[in-house]
Amino acid sequence: MTDDRLPLVELAAKSGDPDFLRAIAESVLQLIMEADVDGLIGAGRYERGESRQTWRNGYRDRSLDTRLGTLNLKIPKMRTGAYFPGFLEPRKTVEKALVAVIQEAWINGVSTRKVDELVQAMGMTGISKSSVSKLCKDIDERVNAFLKRPLSGDWPYLWLDATYLKMREGGRIVSVAAIIAVAVDTDGKREIVGLHIGPSEAEPFWTSFLRDLVRRGLTGVKLVISDAHEGLKAAIVRVLGATWQRCRV
Repeated sequence: MTDDRLPLVELAAKSGDPDFLRAIAESVLQLIMEADVDGLIGAGRYERGESRQTWRNGYRDRSLDTRLGTLNLKIPKMRTGAYFPGFLEPRKTVEKALVAVIQEAWINGVSTRKVDELVQAMGMTGISKSSVSKLCKDIDERVNAFLKRPLSGDWPYLWLDATYLKMREGGRIVSVAAIIAVAVDTDGKREIVGLHIGPSEAEPFWTSFLRDLVRRGLTGVKLVISDAHEGLKAAIVRVLGATWQRCRV
């Protein structure tokens, strides 16, 4: 996987649905700030103990402009002392590490190493290893909840695209197909409805992917737009029974 190209960002940007990555990025940064404040306070929210230094005191709103869009964050406040996360400082960027975490969570579950790299890039050195492990679990759960959410209503138009990523598997680097599905509902709203990883773009892979979308509630598809891949075209007929059109962009 080449971090400079950020293929997940490219696919999401092409989809016309900017909310997907932005929402996950906001969640990841919020989780990390909460863990950082817990470390500074010496206790988790509502926990009591001799190590506690102070208490929380609400939040203040702060926006962060990134290539993923404007992130709306809530900065934790403490009753005594000030808290200002270093990653909000001018000229300090954490985008590369942030997207790497989201991308890894999408592919095969985020690793403690990637989250630790993000935490270090954010200048938060007080987060414990146990907190990093919990962050990994929380990030994976949020990404999986989005990818597996139920779909409702009719989606007349479905746009499919794919790219190839490099990932480590069994001690070696392999190339995998990364698939994104964007549907348009009857009100004309675009939404990313599926993301999937597989060893190739063969017909069984596409068939499995489309059937999963149907199981989650994708209905009413009349037109599918994609590249001219024979395996995909066959899967569209088999699973959706919809008309296919070659993508011209």
